[in-house]
Amino acid sequence: MAGGHGHHEGHGEKFQAPDWKQYKIDGIKELEEVQRKLAEKGLKDPWLRNEVWRYHPSNHPGVAKNMINNFFKGFKWAAAAMVITVAADYALGISASKKSHGHDH
Repeated sequence: MAGGHGHHEGHGEKFQAPDWKQYKIDGIKELEEVQRKLAEKGLKDPWLRNEVWRYHPSNHPGVAKNMINNFFKGFKWAAAAMVITVAADYALGISASKKSHGHDH
């Protein structure tokens, strides 16, 4: 049985490449600058539009949004760890036993 052994079957949906026409250099100042500098030298980069995705707003939501996302990225895990720590401390009486030492002389 040479050839296919069914390794590539049933791995979800088929990949659908986005339409290349949606990627336009117009309005992206960094790429417009590259295009302008190339034009000054009489050159043109037909593949420059392949860099548009790097500057697309959905890939870069902005500084404030990134800060909020990074701050809260591990927040749920930290909150869960805090609750577990407080519960264990309360259940085992760790803090209560430390409070009584050294203050009753």
